Amino acid sequence: MIYCIDYYNLSYYRILMTDSLADLLSNKNFDEPPEMQAIKHFVRDSFDEDCEVLLRERDIVVSVRSSSLAGALRLKLPELRKRAKITKKIILRIR
Repeated sequence: MIYCIDYYNLSYYRILMTDSLADLLSNKNFDEPPEMQAIKHFVRDSFDEDCEVLLRERDIVVSVRSSSLAGALRLKLPELRKRAKITKKIILRIR
């Protein structure tokens, strides 16, 4: 609850805050987007390696550990796009 002073009318009034942090977080969906899950499963199934995925507005950044894995994954990008139904640009990054 917040108390405010209206200096123009010289009066007190209360503002009742209805949105607490728990209310805001209870409505939030913390699941991974389906594209992110599909890319992680594809890399894990095809190469038995983990990767990090960052979804941005226009593209998807996939970070892998080695350049050899990035090169092998680049050759399989058409299959990844088809399987995960991705239309965004995919950027491969080496950690």
